[in-house]
Amino acid sequence: MNARMSIKHIEPKVYDAMGAAEKIIQGFDIDPKLRELIKVRVSQINGCGYCINMHTRDARKLGETEQRLYALSAWWEVPFFSDEEQAALKLAEEVTMISAHGVTDETFAKAILHFGEQKVAQLILIIMTINSWNRIAISTHMIAV
Repeated sequence: MNARMSIKHIEPKVYDAMGAAEKIIQGFDIDPKLRELIKVRVSQINGCGYCINMHTRDARKLGETEQRLYALSAWWEVPFFSDEEQAALKLAEEVTMISAHGVTDETFAKAILHFGEQKVAQLILIIMTINSWNRIAISTHMIAV
């Protein structure tokens, strides 16, 4: 597979704005390992090899275990994820696949219970941003190295 184009070079202002959003997200009061788990899970759903490669590597650097990374695609079937992490991952899946059923009241309520309003807003912005990165990477055939 060959890269189709570099949006970064063709439309640098918007790409730079995405980078600025990413820097803001890095400063959110969300556990960095959870942030990376969300990015990996969303990228798995979207089929973004570039982002899966990047964020599994970033998660391992933060101390995330291989076992949890391998089980992430079936997080609800294993005992490796806390209730809080499960609430965030469920929210990530429903926001990512929003056209299927939206975000259910149950999922939203569990997220609020575990995180509160500000952190749920931050989670939604993390999810939205990685979905945008996935769409850039997939549509332009960004190459994972």
